[in-house]
Amino acid sequence: MSADPGDDGEVLDAYSRTLTQVAAALAPSVAAVQVTSSGARSPLGSGSAVALSSDGYLVTSAHVVAGGDGGRLDLADGRQLRFRVRGRDPLSDLAVLVAEHGELQPARLGDASALRVGQLVVAIGNPLGLAGSVTAGVVSALGRSLPTRSGAQVRVIDDVIQTDAALNPGNSGGALADSAGRVVGINTALAGVGLGLAVPVNATTQRIIGALVRDGRVRRAHLGVAGVSRPIPPRWAATIGRSKGLEVVEVIKGSPAESAGLHPGDIIIEVDGRPVESPRDVQRLMVDGPIERFLVIRVLRAGSSYVVTAIPDELAAA
Repeated sequence: MSADPGDDGEVLDAYSRTLTQVAAALAPSVAAVQVTSSGARSPLGSGSAVALSSDGYLVTSAHVVAGGDGGRLDLADGRQLRFRVRGRDPLSDLAVLVAEHGELQPARLGDASALRVGQLVVAIGNPLGLAGSVTAGVVSALGRSLPTRSGAQVRVIDDVIQTDAALNPGNSGGALADSAGRVVGINTALAGVGLGLAVPVNATTQRIIGALVRDGRVRRAHLGVAGVSRPIPPRWAATIGRSKGLEVVEVIKGSPAESAGLHPGDIIIEVDGRPVESPRDVQRLMVDGPIERFLVIRVLRAGSSYVVTAIPDELAAA
């Protein structure tokens, strides 16, 4: 039985309609960015940014504005606006800009935690200096990790989105949107030929963006432990209903963890009442989190359960 040749046309038309609708809705919210610094004659870099609010706030990648303090925005309607960097957070590769003297059309933010592999996504940015460029693809992988560094500090951005939507230099800081036109990621890097990565828009990144808008920086609590995920002994796994915890492999000398009495070999299973299975779980809790307040930590040690109390300090800026 032969397929109706009209079916393919209908599918293609539906696909095209989705892309054109997303592009029409989102392109006015994505700006081209030219980065400058005081005293510099030529641009330090370029990329894209996504409008967050009508009163001038935009989000971009921190590496796009690294070393710069302001620059120029080119909008889809032809306007050119000056901007200044409100704050940057290299450990999440996010930065917030403030446009001067101009109203913006804010994008709708989505939730990357609802994405599924194979889902259609649309990348909008300004690659190779081409304003308002639109490419489409699918979510090819979820849960990727992207290491970032700021001075001596290293952090892993988790739940990174991998897509085969074509990304090129200049796409960084642009929008990755779902088929409803909601921004679910901020394009950040190439992962190889035909693959790109985007920082997810989720509860953690929303807190980071909020802190950059509010304070111009992100405060992170510092506990002072290094650890790895490892299986919990079967008896305790059955008791707490989980199979993994975070084994402490190093306690930084003079850190809040040392003062609390944590030791290498301890298995952290809970922090502030929240389950812990990996370093990422602790890392999430430290963002804009429990600085200089009591933190209750439950650990397994020598076959028994113990509770210790730590008072995290603030992670020093690099």
